[in-house]
Amino acid sequence: MQKLTSFPPVLPKEPAVLILGSMPGVKSLEKQQYYGNPRNHFWNILFTLFNEPSVENYENKLAFCQKHRIALWDTIASCYRQGSLDANIRDAVPNDIPSLLKKYPSIKLIVCNGSKSYQLFVKYFKIAKISPVNVVKLPSTSPIPGRYTKTFHEKVEEWRIILRYIDKK
Repeated sequence: MQKLTSFPPVLPKEPAVLILGSMPGVKSLEKQQYYGNPRNHFWNILFTLFNEPSVENYENKLAFCQKHRIALWDTIASCYRQGSLDANIRDAVPNDIPSLLKKYPSIKLIVCNGSKSYQLFVKYFKIAKISPVNVVKLPSTSPIPGRYTKTFHEKVEEWRIILRYIDKK
């Protein structure tokens, strides 16, 4: 099994929301892009939330995150995994999320994209120590069906919480 390493964080000047995946999937790692699998709902959910047209160019997607003060990272810094399934993650080493929060006190919400991201976040970090940052688990944007698979529109409704934390400028 190959050792996988996550990407560096995407950080706007004053991020308001930090979205944490677990570990990028195979397609994302190949492309070296957050949520690089075209079947993943992540980007479409974000563009829908902000009523903006979807873009294909990755640099434009990152500019969208900058504009809306959305930071991206993963709970896991490195791990071993066969394929893309979170269930196959072994020997996970967490990213230093507490240090990132100290450096960026503007972050008021951490969104864990799916159960694995949340489970590992809770395992490695005491949520009480993360306070006053709110931490929420939202439905995975992954194209892989899970136990609690929701429709695209159901996911959008649950992801709408991030709008409360982002100043419309």
